[in-house]
Amino acid sequence: MLYMHDVWVNWFEGEENAYNICYFHEWRKEDKIELLDQVPLVYITEELYNHIENDMQDLPKSLLDMIYKRAYVRKGQERTGLEYACIVTDGNDIVVFDTIGYSIPIRKSRLIPRQEQMVYDMIKNTKPKNIPFDKAVYQKEYHILSLAPEYIHGLTRRERQMKQLLMMGLDQLRTSNNLEELRYWLTEWDPKGYEFIRFLDEEEVWQELFNGVKKGWTDAHEDLCAKLIKGQPFLERMWEIENEQGTPMFKQKSRNQ
Repeated sequence: MLYMHDVWVNWFEGEENAYNICYFHEWRKEDKIELLDQVPLVYITEELYNHIENDMQDLPKSLLDMIYKRAYVRKGQERTGLEYACIVTDGNDIVVFDTIGYSIPIRKSRLIPRQEQMVYDMIKNTKPKNIPFDKAVYQKEYHILSLAPEYIHGLTRRERQMKQLLMMGLDQLRTSNNLEELRYWLTEWDPKGYEFIRFLDEEEVWQELFNGVKKGWTDAHEDLCAKLIKGQPFLERMWEIENEQGTPMFKQKSRNQ
């Protein structure tokens, strides 16, 4: 078993998509960084790695047994054991997870660049462990609150958070499915299409709106998001929090630096 020591982690909890597990250059001063005194490192297949990084499904029992109580976290002078925590890599990317006692990777983190390089050096002359898992059970599904990576690619951490907020607002709009409301918001997004929009039914309006906003992030997206969440205290507070934050922990342009 390979081990790493003094590993800095920035936990992202409940994330089922790799794009929301931020790399080091997107860590913020407001994030709570934790020091793992010791953590096992397991080189695994690409299939299993994708299963861990991009979902929140049960981990293979053999992997859990392999890493049981082999990781420790240090807080001050206190050293506490973690039931199931591990660094995994497929040789191309790396993620750290902690199940907080369950069988699911509840918390996930990236590594700082220096420790990323250490991982690649440590596995250089080894082969991935072929840990069996039920591939039939694992079938990743994307939806409005869990967008496919191609709609998120290239966005900054703030833009990803704002897009998630916009999708939450749109999801509420879709649930109420009020035709006039849907037409109103599609017109806000595409004012030039008014003459066309007023003849569309609920499904057609929704498809036009969702297809229009699902890609990328622009000033138009931000403007629509601000208007859509107005009067919804929970979503407005999330907007405020995201705009209050955003200072990078370190000035680093690329995770490869």
